[in-house]
Amino acid sequence: MGLLTVMLAIGSTMAAAQQSGSTDWPAEKCNRYKKAYDQSISRLGKKGLGLEFLASHDAFLASNCQARAEVCARSKEELDLANRLVVMAMNSGMSSTFLPFNCRS
Repeated sequence: MGLLTVMLAIGSTMAAAQQSGSTDWPAEKCNRYKKAYDQSISRLGKKGLGLEFLASHDAFLASNCQARAEVCARSKEELDLANRLVVMAMNSGMSSTFLPFNCRS
């Protein structure tokens, strides 16, 4: 069995589980995102992350990823973390609309 076949089979299984309702997909996405965030903070630290960025992000996590938090990455470190989390979220099967990153001003 080739790698592509295995990847397609895994993707089909994950999609079927999400569609069948056997798991609480919003809660699962939040758990995956929290894990990615914790791993990233452990690896990169919080140096260069502003209080507003951290507070907005914490509010998103505290709402079990349900609130539309306005997490705006401005510093290089915030942008690096946001980009890392976007990639990790996509690799975990989440859509970009799930993520809390948004700059209105």
